[in-house]
Amino acid sequence: MIIELGHFALILALLVAGVQTLSGIVGGHRADRTLMGVSGFAAYAQVTLVILAFLALMHAYLTSDFSVRNVFENSHSMKPIIYKIAGVWGNHEGSLILWILILAALGAAVAAFGRRIPETLRARVLGVQGLIGVCFLAFALFTSNAFLRMDPVPLDGTDLNPLLQDAGLAYHPPFLYLGYVGFSVAFSFAVAALLEGRVDPAWARWVRPWTLLAWAALTLGIAMGSWWAYYELGWGGYWFWDPVENASLMPWLAGTALLHSAIVVEKRDTLKLWTVLMAIIAFTTSLLGTFVVRSGVLTSVHAFANDPSRGALLLAITILLSGGAFTLFALRGSAMRSSGSFASVSRESALVLNNVILCVITFTVVLGTFWPLFREVVTGERITVGPPYYTIVTTPLMILLAIIMAAGIFLPWKRGDAKKAAGRLKAAGVGTVVAVIAGLYFSGIHNILAVVGLAIGVFVILITFTDVADRAKLFRIPLKTSLARMLGFPRAFWGGSMAHLGVGFAILGMVGTSLWVTEKQVVMTPGETAEIAGLDITFEDIGVYRIANYESEMATFTLSKNGRKIATMTPEKRWYPVAQQTTVEADILPRWAHDIYVAIGDQRGEDPRSRVVRLYHHPLVMWLWGGGVLMVFGGLVSLSDRRYRIGAPTRKKAAPAAPAGPEAVPAE
Repeated sequence: MIIELGHFALILALLVAGVQTLSGIVGGHRADRTLMGVSGFAAYAQVTLVILAFLALMHAYLTSDFSVRNVFENSHSMKPIIYKIAGVWGNHEGSLILWILILAALGAAVAAFGRRIPETLRARVLGVQGLIGVCFLAFALFTSNAFLRMDPVPLDGTDLNPLLQDAGLAYHPPFLYLGYVGFSVAFSFAVAALLEGRVDPAWARWVRPWTLLAWAALTLGIAMGSWWAYYELGWGGYWFWDPVENASLMPWLAGTALLHSAIVVEKRDTLKLWTVLMAIIAFTTSLLGTFVVRSGVLTSVHAFANDPSRGALLLAITILLSGGAFTLFALRGSAMRSSGSFASVSRESALVLNNVILCVITFTVVLGTFWPLFREVVTGERITVGPPYYTIVTTPLMILLAIIMAAGIFLPWKRGDAKKAAGRLKAAGVGTVVAVIAGLYFSGIHNILAVVGLAIGVFVILITFTDVADRAKLFRIPLKTSLARMLGFPRAFWGGSMAHLGVGFAILGMVGTSLWVTEKQVVMTPGETAEIAGLDITFEDIGVYRIANYESEMATFTLSKNGRKIATMTPEKRWYPVAQQTTVEADILPRWAHDIYVAIGDQRGEDPRSRVVRLYHHPLVMWLWGGGVLMVFGGLVSLSDRRYRIGAPTRKKAAPAAPAGPEAVPAE
């Protein structure tokens, strides 16, 4: 009965989303306060109904109700509770409901926290959010129903994909979806602005917090996904330019460009059309990512669905939403004239170039992701686009991006001096050269990409510190005064600086683990020792254990250096009898400067205890995820800035002038 209530709640949510769409768009057009008020109530009702539907499905998972097809196909009675919960979104149908839940929650949040937004704009934003909800609720109900029953009822389920039975995959999708869906709010603001025919600094002030939230969540989701790939898949890597990985990178790049262009609108009342366009593109790439994951047109280890009919409907939704927004942009964009102007050498120009480069990188990823599909449709020939393509194309663009970002930081608004900006970059430039020379000397780098990556990472970090020191007038005024100036910096500035630092550290992490990695694959039996990066790894023992819903073949290794024991490592190979699938669980010894990574494979040789052992030494790999965390933290610090908590300021009407003469009343 509970599952039927959940199904009915989702049907009602579709109807309410339709009411939200009509009342918001029509009410905003007519400036009808009654209709505009209905759109807000509809947003609250929609999220309430979707929560009920989501909880009904979760209840079915927690109680192992195998009469529900979705539960039968993705759960098992012996599965730990955490993975029963994660199983709700570990499949196409359930994850789609989570997607819709986040969408509805964001719409309700706009209704609740957007009271300073002009009524007509807010109503139109809610109307567009409702339209997106209608599309995806209809998609869920008519093609991806998670509430279907089975008869007869199976005795047990077929289990969740063992690769997804991991804490990283329990937390990774919700943050990723919050990032994907979060850009829908910026999209709705862009469409609403086109309908209103107006974009101003206040609009940018309202858009930025939602964009920051989406960007930070997507950054965290990507970081968690790469961490999962690193330790769970057992191949020692964190990113393979897989189509589904690219699906999350595309909106991240577009969202980064949107964040920077919105700054220009807010500060200088210019770049309006470009910012509206970037808001549309950011959500369009999110829709493309959803299409990639759920259509089956591209294969991936973590794609959800392989149903062409679903893919066709998702493509239709993408064309409807994005095509409609681009058409509206073409028709109404000319009405948005910028009042601000800027010179060719200025911070605005640097941010424009920053945006252009990010868009080119985004297009590069889109092309590499979809070109194999296009080629196969046109010629029937199957090709693959791998890491070399992305590395060759994006590396020079990243160099240019770092240089422009550095110049932009030290250029003033409206008009700048290139010589002064270059002078401020001297310290960072010298520090970068020193770091590269030191890297060449100590590690003997002969790979040009390593040198380039090292230079970019160090340069980004140094210019960020230089910017803080320059603003605080460090070493030019008393230290106490400089510290006082730092304390007065707005949180948005500190958040941006942290995010830039995170980018620099993440780049250094990529350089270390991609280009300086040491890898060995050896056949070992208990008692034997292998050496990697000056460390001795001794194979001590191996045993089989029954744990929960799988069997674990666990090996024990001792890590030592110069005869001194450093750590004990216990990599596993797991067998899931229900799913009939084996997974590799590497053991990792993390250090700030490097990781030691050990994974075991199949039995090899005459001794039944001998195993293929893969050993990796990853320099600086923790800097990669540390940089990701720093970027997320920077986004949250910026989000906490008072200007974004209170929204755009409202101008007070001037009080009438006091009457002149002796009867004038003195002001209190």
